[in-house]
Amino acid sequence: MSKRFIIALKVLLHLLCLAPFVYLLHLYRNGTLELKLDPVSYITHFTGNWTLYLLLATLSITPIRRLSPHIAFLVRFRRLIGLYAFFYATLHLATYIFLFSGYDIATALSGLRAGHPGEIATQWKVIWPGIVDDLIQRRFIQVGLLAWVILFLLAATSPSFIMRAMGGKNWQRLHRLIYVAAIAGVIHFWWLVKAGVHTPWKDAAILVVLLLARIAYTLWKRTKKRKSAVRTTAQAAMQ
Repeated sequence: MSKRFIIALKVLLHLLCLAPFVYLLHLYRNGTLELKLDPVSYITHFTGNWTLYLLLATLSITPIRRLSPHIAFLVRFRRLIGLYAFFYATLHLATYIFLFSGYDIATALSGLRAGHPGEIATQWKVIWPGIVDDLIQRRFIQVGLLAWVILFLLAATSPSFIMRAMGGKNWQRLHRLIYVAAIAGVIHFWWLVKAGVHTPWKDAAILVVLLLARIAYTLWKRTKKRKSAVRTTAQAAMQ
């Protein structure tokens, strides 16, 4: 696979992953977003949905590229898609903090321009008790925050130099937590929406298939390794 082709695919992937964000900005700029029944809820679900889509896309790369050595190059895009999943997850969290929880952005920015940066912290203190109450009382926020923390850790450790510093095996162990993040994300969505109305059963079904594929591959690999060890032992005994 040529380097130019890989670069072209990465550029295309960047454009595709940024398209939902650009679309959201377009809705805001042309006033369409304000016409929504509940703009904050729309942004919340929009960013949450794209977080899940990109998480599932990230998890899909490994089983797909195992189908043929000709598409093994797909693994080069796994980290990029995963980082965009974290990007939309952060937008999702920011929507809750700065829009849903009532953080007064205008007042904070006015204070900053007036030379009073402490206003940023003041506004945070106003909403903090409500956020804590939500975190204690609402399970979907707890599991959603867990998913975001995991994605943050994975994004923070994604650079190659950190992988080298951690060691390949430790890095792989940590990044397997993406499955936990995906499970937590689906549960977060499931508990958030009304049952039977917008339940993410399609996302859950795809995730189950991906988890089963992971388990099946692991079992197959262990069985193959065990048979190889038995064969080697038998050959050694015959000599």
